[in-house]
Amino acid sequence: MTDTILTLAAAETLAAAALQRCGTSAANAACVARALVAAEADGLKGHGLSRVPSYAAQAKAGKVDGLAQPVIEHVTPALVRIDAAFGFAYPALEMAVDALVEAAPMMGIAAAAIRRSHHCGVAGHHVERLAEKGLVGLLFANTPAAMAPWGGTTGVFGTNPIAFACPLPDEPPIVVDLSLSKVARGNILAAKQKGGPIPEGWALDRNGKPTTDADAALAGTMVPLGDAKGTALALMVELLAAGLTGAKYAADATSFLDDKGAPPATGQLLIALDPRLMGGEATIAHFGRLADQIRAQAGARLPGARRIALRQKARETGLIVATRLVSEIEAL
Repeated sequence: MTDTILTLAAAETLAAAALQRCGTSAANAACVARALVAAEADGLKGHGLSRVPSYAAQAKAGKVDGLAQPVIEHVTPALVRIDAAFGFAYPALEMAVDALVEAAPMMGIAAAAIRRSHHCGVAGHHVERLAEKGLVGLLFANTPAAMAPWGGTTGVFGTNPIAFACPLPDEPPIVVDLSLSKVARGNILAAKQKGGPIPEGWALDRNGKPTTDADAALAGTMVPLGDAKGTALALMVELLAAGLTGAKYAADATSFLDDKGAPPATGQLLIALDPRLMGGEATIAHFGRLADQIRAQAGARLPGARRIALRQKARETGLIVATRLVSEIEAL
């Protein structure tokens, strides 16, 4: 048998126990495990359980502080700064979301700047939590260098994900989640772990040549989404998520994928807006009208709809996980 079926609870227990054995506190391990299993359930395996071995190795090596507790500073009623303290990003992100859920309905708009952070996983999950509370959410995150400036050959930008979520009346929110490379780097990591090639057009090798080899791609640079426009957006995210927060720029950050070097110390910026305060009580219904116009077209779907379907299936039938990966996690 090449696959194992795990309930969501069993998968969380598996991941959390491995992280605790490798020097992560129980609270942090549970938080990280929730995030990874949520990614797995949504079909985003590059951000799911495949991350456990590298996370565990980094915790053992001290590249990420598994015992760190994020520290929040309330700068103004609408702005918080959070020091992730070289720990996993997820506890800091949960703290940020909780703070914004409290502040945005009072102020109309609120922001959280996170520094000395780590891999944020599925960016859409964090803003989805804001939308579930009736808020519009935005997230910008910088990541270690993976993309060259347009016309260059050396990585100075990360894949730098952007996420957006918007509440709808009586249904799950719209969630937009994209990296500024043509594909997320996690897809290449997943291909490497499977021992297979990647499609042409995803990445370039060290010499700037197209490659279908996952190892060569990880050693090279990613192809930007939309060519020059993608690198312009990556610059914008770099300045918002690292320049504005005081985090390390991509070129100075170490990899999220191995246990070598100092902590990555990247950053995230979250923004929450209260649609009722900005546009009035009918604003969420107004959002719904655009959603209906999209769904009325044959073959069209709202961003995030596929995830919702996969998530429900995972709750009902469990996760299908490679037995080899389960064994690797159990052995940590």
